[in-house]
Amino acid sequence: MNEADFIAALRTLPLHPGAAGLYDDTAQLGDLILTKDMVAQGVHYLPTDPARDVAWKLMAVNLSDLAAKGAEPVGALLGYPLGDDDWDRDFLTGLGEAAAAFGCPLLGGDTIRVDGPRVLSLTAIGRAGARVPVRGGAQAGDVLWVAGVVGDAALGLSIAQGEAGPPELLAAYRRPTPLLREGRAIARVATAMMDVSDGLLIDASRMGMASGCGVAIDLAAVPRSRAACAHAGTDRAARLRAATGGDDYALLFALPDGTAPPVPAARLGVFGPGAGLHLTDEGQAVDLPKTLGWEHAAR
Repeated sequence: MNEADFIAALRTLPLHPGAAGLYDDTAQLGDLILTKDMVAQGVHYLPTDPARDVAWKLMAVNLSDLAAKGAEPVGALLGYPLGDDDWDRDFLTGLGEAAAAFGCPLLGGDTIRVDGPRVLSLTAIGRAGARVPVRGGAQAGDVLWVAGVVGDAALGLSIAQGEAGPPELLAAYRRPTPLLREGRAIARVATAMMDVSDGLLIDASRMGMASGCGVAIDLAAVPRSRAACAHAGTDRAARLRAATGGDDYALLFALPDGTAPPVPAARLGVFGPGAGLHLTDEGQAVDLPKTLGWEHAAR
């Protein structure tokens, strides 16, 4: 089974109402928002990535899901595989740095001892604001926006693998920053919101599917950093790489037409009737790439 098949099978099991049918990245219990993400060596991080950065990323990717609900971090539960002592100590240092930076103290968790590649797990808990936007709340006529830049982390991964490049792109891959403040502001007005973790195009298509809408995106509007443009160029191939790269942790959200975003954001396109993803680039129709982003597939 691939990821989508497995989640579909999970929907046949008894589900708590707070799971919202497993159609979102979080669950809600009263005013608490809960989310769990795992990172695995060789899948989400490289064996050569510093343990401090792996810990930071583990915390950040979970808090990005809270940001997409406009939630304030409350605490986290850690699932940790003990291994090399020096790596473990460096991991603890990085986890402490992230917890302090994002205001998310540790609540507890579990440890085991393993041999081989590590799989690390963290459950983050946040407190919801007055409104909690869902992934599937967009309506035909709504405008699609994104807060944050797209594509830096994919370039940073290549740099971590040995390609020459600027340190700010490497940092985007190893130490992403969840947009918690922006998420709280957007949640007050958004009809739908989710974070961009697997790639802008695949996540936008998921938002459209969950909302029962088609979505049209202008590649020329995809926001890229100056460092990314200088390093990888500004042609269509570079824009497509950015839009499919993943690990961005930007915030993708929908607003009614005519509503201004409360934070700096780029207008990407519109939701419409029907289904599917439609791409243009500077007024020209663009065929969808073979891969829209990252999806865990059967081996």
